[in-house]
Amino acid sequence: MSVNVSKGTNMKFLYAGIAIALLISVLAPFLASPDPDGLESAAGNIMDEATLSEMETSAPFVESPMPDYAIEGQGKTGEILAIVAGTLLVLGISFGLGKLAKK
Repeated sequence: MSVNVSKGTNMKFLYAGIAIALLISVLAPFLASPDPDGLESAAGNIMDEATLSEMETSAPFVESPMPDYAIEGQGKTGEILAIVAGTLLVLGISFGLGKLAKK
């Protein structure tokens, strides 16, 4: 079975995907739950509180450039900027790897 899709249709699909990804990036800080995620609550079920608090206060192996998906001191704007920057970075890396794989 052969599907004939034009390059223009592919580009429209690509641009729509990028627009949706950026829209989700902008809305994410307002839609995210303040409750612990599944990993945190699972760790809380199997570890004692002292071990968890020790892990939270220990120095990370690698410092995050934007911890907790935010830019410190910027509030919701910092969260939006951090998530949009991360989204664009991942899209750029994916584009570059796609170009390399095509060769």
